Amino acid sequence: MRSSESAEMYLETIYMLHLESERVQAVDIARKMGFSKPTISEWMGKLRRTGLVEIEGGNITLTPEGEKAAAKIYERHVTITQILKGIGVSEKTAEEDACRIEHYISDETFDRLKEHLAKHVNAGA
Repeated sequence: MRSSESAEMYLETIYMLHLESERVQAVDIARKMGFSKPTISEWMGKLRRTGLVEIEGGNITLTPEGEKAAAKIYERHVTITQILKGIGVSEKTAEEDACRIEHYISDETFDRLKEHLAKHVNAGA
């Protein structure tokens, strides 16, 4: 796994956890990702040093820059999952494949996929 892919995975996980709860702590991230707390702590330090997260009293929040990056990757995940499910891929496989594709797809290709999905959804409505 590339370093930037790993960072994106952590940011997306924090973003998703914040959608569920105001308080996100390292233990929550560890539980969601299946990693050890020391691994999470190491990555939170890296993300803090790069200005993507803030840690205060054990609570982890995304900075505006971190939230922007996390929202982008989350949107990719959701959109790609919808497209894959729409063409008949099982939910589990669609989720897993979207998780891999979201880190490598170009902005241009993703934008075209979004447009295609919007046309398909509007045509079916």
